Amino acid sequence: MADRGHDRPPSAETLRRLERASGAIATRAVARMDDDLPWFRTMPADQRSWVMLVAQAGIASLVEWCRNPGRPPRLTGEVFGAAPRDLVRAVPLKQTVDLVKLTVEVMDDHVESVAEPGDVVALRVAVLQFSREVAFATAHVYASFAENRGAWDARLEALVVDALVRGERTEELPGRAAALGWAGTAPVTVLVGAAPADGDTHAAVRRAARSQGCEVLVGVHAEQLVVVLGGADDVAAAARRVGEEFAPGPVVLGPVVDRLSAAGGSAAAALAGLRAARAWPGAPRPVAADALLPERALDGDPLARAALTERLVLPLREAGGEVLETVRAVLAGGGNLEASARALFVHPNTVRYRLKRAAELTGQVVTDPRGAWTLQVALALADLDGGRGLWR
Repeated sequence: MADRGHDRPPSAETLRRLERASGAIATRAVARMDDDLPWFRTMPADQRSWVMLVAQAGIASLVEWCRNPGRPPRLTGEVFGAAPRDLVRAVPLKQTVDLVKLTVEVMDDHVESVAEPGDVVALRVAVLQFSREVAFATAHVYASFAENRGAWDARLEALVVDALVRGERTEELPGRAAALGWAGTAPVTVLVGAAPADGDTHAAVRRAARSQGCEVLVGVHAEQLVVVLGGADDVAAAARRVGEEFAPGPVVLGPVVDRLSAAGGSAAAALAGLRAARAWPGAPRPVAADALLPERALDGDPLARAALTERLVLPLREAGGEVLETVRAVLAGGGNLEASARALFVHPNTVRYRLKRAAELTGQVVTDPRGAWTLQVALALADLDGGRGLWR
């Protein structure tokens, strides 16, 4: 007569025998994993032991479910609760599915040796039904983990970016960034601008940054979008691509630094540049914070004022009075070299030579409107500071 065990749950004796055999079945399952899954053999011993506990918990949950077939199995707590969250991080979903599949196969192999006479079909059906529940529970565990991890990562990322914006110098910053997957690659720079009003800005910025091979951290500070870029082969190209994801308006690129812990200075310069960028309506997008030094200095940025003195005024003074005198004369003459030469009683070629020397020293071309403006502001601010011994 055909076995009709699929119409009823396994007997109490079969379930007792399954309980007694649970340790051996779990051990056999782990041995199969070791034989069939090369990646499993490379797992640390502690993670392998957690897999063993999960397998045992799964068998125990199967027994309890068979004793109370009307009660939905509480697999998330009963089975996966045996494993720490680190195991979910270490084992991807696809690999977990392989582990569950092998465990179910081993349990199915032991059905005939464990089941009482007449219970083989009932136990096999129970194993198959339970494996389906385990599959749904596995998907739920990983989905919940991804959701929780995403929320946690977002909070941690916001803390890291906020710390950079506020200029915090903390030893915890690199560790926090590493937890977000930051590889610690240089160079590092900060890009700031207006945050878009709608859309998934964080995701769009990440896609843009990774298309340029960059590490990226993203945060919104007030209404400003702050993006930290690391490891770009071409910083300017990466900034241009990522800058496309900002809202309309100026986008400012902070100075390049060699590590994340120094990125607070890049962020400070970029934010100062963003505040002053309105004074240069024709600025490129993105524009380097250092290109906005005159506007930043006029806006009251002491670092920009000091940088203008150090990079422009002092080199001109140290080059000799003739170079500085010529720069001042050309600025006063509106860039007219012949008129400046007459005022200085020198040949126009002499003026050209001295201006070339000034450009080599400062990086600014006196006859270029932007260069002339930058030098005028730098010299004017130095004059307002009393020269500090620069002119005499």
